Parts: sequence; C-alpha cells; structure tokens
Amino acid sequence: MEFSTQTTASLHQIKTAALAVGVFTDGAMSPAAEIIDRASEGALRAVLKSEFKGKPNTTLVLRSLPGVAAARIVLVGLGKQESYKASAHAAAEQTFAQYCAGAGVTEAVSTLAGIECEDAGLRERARAAATTVVAALYRYDGTFGKPREAGPKLRKLALSVTRAQAAQAQAGLREGQAIGNGMNLTRQLGNLPANVCTPSYLGDTARKLGREFKALKVEVLDQKRIEALKMGSFLSVARGSYEPPAFIVLKYTAPGGKTRNRKPPVVLVGKGITFDAGGISLKPAAGMDEMKYDMCGAATVLGTLRAVAELGLERDVVGLIAACENLPSGRANKPGDVVTSMSGQTIEILNTDAEGRLVLCDALTYAERFKPAAVIDIATLTGACVVALGHVNTGLFSKDDALAESLLQAGRTANDTAWRLPLEDDYQDALRSNFADMANVGGRDGGAITAACFLARFTESYPWAHLDIAGTAWRSGKDKGATGRPVPLLAHYLLAEAG
Repeated sequence: MEFSTQTTASLHQIKTAALAVGVFTDGAMSPAAEIIDRASEGALRAVLKSEFKGKPNTTLVLRSLPGVAAARIVLVGLGKQESYKASAHAAAEQTFAQYCAGAGVTEAVSTLAGIECEDAGLRERARAAATTVVAALYRYDGTFGKPREAGPKLRKLALSVTRAQAAQAQAGLREGQAIGNGMNLTRQLGNLPANVCTPSYLGDTARKLGREFKALKVEVLDQKRIEALKMGSFLSVARGSYEPPAFIVLKYTAPGGKTRNRKPPVVLVGKGITFDAGGISLKPAAGMDEMKYDMCGAATVLGTLRAVAELGLERDVVGLIAACENLPSGRANKPGDVVTSMSGQTIEILNTDAEGRLVLCDALTYAERFKPAAVIDIATLTGACVVALGHVNTGLFSKDDALAESLLQAGRTANDTAWRLPLEDDYQDALRSNFADMANVGGRDGGAITAACFLARFTESYPWAHLDIAGTAWRSGKDKGATGRPVPLLAHYLLAEAG
C-alpha cells in the first residue's frame, strides 16, 4: 500500500477514481464538500436535501459531476457535527476504504483527515487514516484450497492537505502504515488454525522478523533451555502436548542504542497458548475452535514489535512470548498438582484451564533480567473480563497510576480503548492454598481481578500493567476473526514513550 499527500489547492481539479468528502448529519458540509458543491453548481446540496443524511458509516457515490475531475465523489457520513471526534474520523476513513475495496478502485484521495476535531491533530488523524485503511484491506487467505474472489485492488491513497500540512501528514501516514502492518500480522497469526500456528511456527515468525528488520535480534529457547531456566510453571502446561514449547525473546535496539545513554527497555510479555482445550479441566465442545485465538497476546507482541521495527522507534523494546499448547493427556497437569515457578514460588493447580497465568508468571520473572522501565503483559486471560467489559474495552490492571494512565491515554488516542479495573490487595486472599504458596484460581467472583492478582505476585521488582484482551482480541459469529487489538494501543504508548 502506498500512501502520499495531495497538495493541489483546487480539489475539483484532482483526477482520481474516488474522492472522499465528509458530510454531517445536520446537512453541514466539510470544507472539501463545500468546494466540490460550488464547482458542481450545487449538486451536493441538492443531494443532501433528498437522499443523503450523513449518518456514520454510510456513503453515497456521485459520478461524473460537472466541473469535477474525479470520476467519483464519495460522500461519507460523519455523524453529528457537535460530537465529531477522532473516533468518528477513524470510522469515516474505514468506511471510505471499505467502499474502495468493494468498488475495485486502485487509487483514491481522501479529504477526511483535513476536517478538524478537538481530540486529535493532523498527524494523529493521518496516522489513524493509514492504520484503518491498511486494516480494512486485510483478507485472510492462509488455508483456502481454491483461490478466493479477488481481494481489494486499492494500492494508492493520498490525503488532501495544504503544503504547510504535508510534513505532518506524511509522518502520521508512515506511523499509521506501520501500525496497520503490525495489526495485520497479529490478525493473520490469530486466524491461522492451531495445526499450522504452533509454538514452533510463532518462533519461526519471530525469526523472519529478525531477518527483515536488522534492529530486531531474536532468540527462540527450546525445551532444554527452558528447563535450564527452571520455568516449572510454564513447562507444566506444555507437557500435556506433543508440540514442543518455545520461549521467544525479541530485542529491539533503537537507532544509536549501542552508543547513547539509553533508557531501560519497555518489555512486552505475550501469552502464547496456540490451542487451549483446557487440559484435564476440559472446556465444553461448543466454541472450542475459537481457542486457537488463545495466542493473541503472543501475536500482539509480534505485531507490535513489527510496527516498532518498521518505524525505527527511538525506544528500546523487548518482547517475550511463552508459547505452548494446553491439552489433556496422561502427562498433563491434574487438579491438585503443585508446581514450582521460576521465581521459586509454588502453585497449587486447582483448575488446569487457568493455564495462561501459569505460563505468564515465568515469563514475568524472566523479564526482571532486563531491569525494565515497565513491563506490560498481554493475554486472552479470562472469560470474566468479557462478562465485565464486553467486547469494547480491554481490561487494564496496574498498581502504577502513571503507567496505567499512559496506557489509557494511548488507547483513547488510538481508538483502541481500555478500562482500568481494581487490583487491591484485599483480593489476594482468594488465592490462598493449604498446600502451596498460592492457588492458580480464586473462584468465580472477581475472576479477572484475582487472575491479575496472581500475576502481580511475580512483578514486584518493576512497574507493571496487565492487559486482559479476552473480549477484544477477536470477534465471534459470522464475522469471526482476530481484530489486531491491542497493537494500536501499545504502538501509541511506545510512540509517546519515544517522544
């Protein structure tokens, strides 16, 4: 996908297959729409009176308007003018991209980023435009035997801006394209079936990223090396499967990082359960196919590191992925088993389906060696978080107010929102065990919170936040598939960290 800026002052003279202009529900036209309306002697205003109401996520196509060089003018609904914000702009860009994909156009121009909104500057709007367009053009074709219908043909998109705005817009487009590419890698990994996307496959994907981006150094630890690290909790989950586990380490060094006095890295930790049958605590059969998505935390780490490397971000970042399957077998964990984590703390396994925290805790202990500025783990951890927040907000847990607020703000900026849930010590009592330092579950009540409390016991040496993405990493139903969240949230957080 090629992004650019279009600085021609006269919009009606731009030759393109499709030119997007915005219209509000109250009939008010964006400045670009006003220009096209004047050039076409009121053609837009006439349509607004009779046909197009400007509702969000709607379009109306006007072809061969007199006085206008563009083959199509695509009116894009923006919603109410008084409530127009960054999220509405991103939705409008997505609507236009989806139209272009369906119409089969190869190049287009959007004026939507030029519309002011109170919570995002031009660079942020350009970033959102590129992110949403790249994401909107994604098509999964990894496991079809016959070629599907031809995918979107859109290859070039230009934003119409003034010459004075071009540099800001180009910077935003570059950032947004990298984030969109990261999202699509995350989605592709999530959508692949578990017999393809195994722990070894995740390791190979990391190695490919390391070959593509020289600033990324990748190491994939096999079972013997994991055993040498004494990751007993992680290994206890892995031993139920014939697929070998993998512990993946990605180290991104910012440009000039070896010579300058750099800050400690931000460490991202991803849950990589490439299939979760629940182990001996077997899940119900209905919907179990969706448990291939239980590695979306790991996929998020890979997607975010890809975006970071493509951007050449001025911030050191480390990615850690604990990858394995959770299956029932004669070697699998049993309820009542006690395992020893890398930290030396012992865990009574009351429910083998609460395995994500068992692999994450050892990865969080491993993160200590980097003396990190912050550690953020990302996991499809609990159904309880879906019950609490649905599919709109990612669950955010942290005892560090500054880190939590930075992540919340990044989510707002990225239109990839999170909601902070409590993490008081009073919840810790639910994890009490008569036979080990802690149990791996604390009952149904506050399940997402007690899961986060479990992880908190392994993070006392650094600032830490936990993102429970069980409700936001994928969609169910007829549009089933991975969403790519929370790559935008994390990318915006790291962009802010890099200044």
